[in-house]
Amino acid sequence: MAKVTVWFDGSCPLCSREIALMRRLDRRDAILFVDAAAEGSVCPIGRQALLERFRAREADGPLLSGAAAFAALWRAIPLLRPLGLAARNKLVLKVLERLYLGFLRLRPASPALAASRRLC
Repeated sequence: MAKVTVWFDGSCPLCSREIALMRRLDRRDAILFVDAAAEGSVCPIGRQALLERFRAREADGPLLSGAAAFAALWRAIPLLRPLGLAARNKLVLKVLERLYLGFLRLRPASPALAASRRLC
């Protein structure tokens, strides 16, 4: 049974590529990946809200978003677990959240950027 559920935007080529990498790293099947853009996907909040920010939930914990959600994902993957544990520090999480917010500003252009660099 998955310990972490993540909701991602499967219509975003960059997001899909990143999730594909996370799936390969999840050798223990500890993560349930849910494409929030797919018809019929179960969403704990409105679909649009899920598509606007990366969301995750550890076990039966609260719904997390942004850097906190990435940290939950990282904690479920042994290779990335140290980074996820470091993000439990409020200062580290604050820095990661600022980086994530910067990415969100660039995200509308990211599919074109990814395609131009052959990431998708």
